[in-house]
Formats: sequence, C-alpha cells, structure tokens
Amino acid sequence: MNILIVEDEELAIKKLKKTLSAVDENAVVVGESDSIKGTVSWLEKNPAPDLILMDIELADGQSFEIFNHTKVKSPVIFITSYDEYALKAFKVNSIDYLLKPVQKEDLEQALEKFRQVKNLYQADTVAPKLSVEEIVKELQQKLQTKEYRKRFLVKLGQKLVSIEVEEIAYFFSDGRLNFFKTYDNRKFVVDYTMDELCEMLRPDSFFRISRSFLVSVNSVSQIHDYFGNRLLLELKPEIDKEAVVSREKVSEFKTWLGK
Repeated sequence: MNILIVEDEELAIKKLKKTLSAVDENAVVVGESDSIKGTVSWLEKNPAPDLILMDIELADGQSFEIFNHTKVKSPVIFITSYDEYALKAFKVNSIDYLLKPVQKEDLEQALEKFRQVKNLYQADTVAPKLSVEEIVKELQQKLQTKEYRKRFLVKLGQKLVSIEVEEIAYFFSDGRLNFFKTYDNRKFVVDYTMDELCEMLRPDSFFRISRSFLVSVNSVSQIHDYFGNRLLLELKPEIDKEAVVSREKVSEFKTWLGK
C-alpha cells in the first residue's frame, strides 16, 4: 500500500510512520508534504498513491484548498483534533478521520475500512455515493459552525487555573514545549500542538504566522518588512523571540488582519 503523508509537523510525521509500520508491514510512505502548494505539486508529478493521510492545518493554510487546485484521485483519511461528534457524519465511503494523537487501534480500523472500499476508487468502477470533493465541501461547512475553545485549564504552581481565550495574546513554541502569553504578561505551558491549537481557536481571532507562532488579532502592535519577502511583527506583550510571518502566509495574514 503506497501512502502519501500530508503533515507539517516533523514529530507528527515520525510518530505516524512508526504507527503505520506497527499496523501494516506492507505500508510504504512514497511521499511527504507539509503544505498545500507542495501537495498539489506532488500529486501532479507522481502516480496517485493508494491512500493519503492528510492533516487539516498545514503550513500555508487548510488542506481543503488542495482539492480546489488539483484532482485528488486517492481516498483520503483526514487527521484532526476535532471531536468525534462533529465528524461522525463524514465516516462514509472512502473518507475517514483520525483524531490526534493518532492511536494504533484507530489507524488499524481506518486502514481496514480503506481496504474494504478501495475498489470504488479504481478506474472504470462505480463511483461512491459521495465524491471526495463533495465530502470535503460538506466537512468545510460543518467546521464553519463548530464551537471553538473558550478557555484553557493550565498549571500555576501546585494548582490549576482557567484562562479565558480572550486573555491570551499569542501562542509560541520554545524547544519541545508550547506556551501562551496573556495580555498581562503571564506565561503558561499548554499541552497541545500548534496544529491542535489552530483547530481549537476561532480563525478570525487567531492566525498562525509560522510553525512556531499563533497570534491573536489584538496582539499585533507593529508590522515591519523583513528580508525574504516576510514580515516582522512587534507583539504585545513583548517577547524575546522574532515573530516572523512566513513568506507564503504574508498575503493571507494581511487579509486576515484587515478584516
């Protein structure tokens, strides 16, 4: 079974490969991509894989955009942090989903479902009840109405405190840990990946400017041109790390900030 992995976090790719090897010795990862642009290019230059494992949040946007740029001929299993209730309706035909962190048992079940329906995606066979594009469109509509995170429960010394999302200025990575800072300059460790945080927070309030930064709209105080056609942000409260908008996200960031 030839598999394409679409995921923008290196650690997540390594874990997914390890889990794949454990559940199916015949699974071969024939390609990896961390962006919409890279995935479109890969699909147009290579034979269609048997299966695609696709994260929703990528370096340059949501993976749904891939379907707007090229024909996806392979079954897709989405990888997501959305709760099971919101996605239950989409466990149909050849589309499935895995919740992060991906569990061995869940991956085994998803691969078994793929084996049962893969003949529907072979040439000259009867099409499934819903096409990949139709299911993706419905999924997007469903996600637009989802409820977003309102607060985070975090450790403060020996106790737990609840922090409202409205109090959070930005999230950032430092080493292997992710943190957030509040507007009153308090710093907390958060036990979620950047991908998971992106999916928990309202997209009109928070924007992922790079792999290591997720900023709120009210935290941006100054914007400067930066080398490589990027942008350098001054954030409030201040941080001793460079908050740089990656080149591929500059246009989207400007649109987001101007809404």
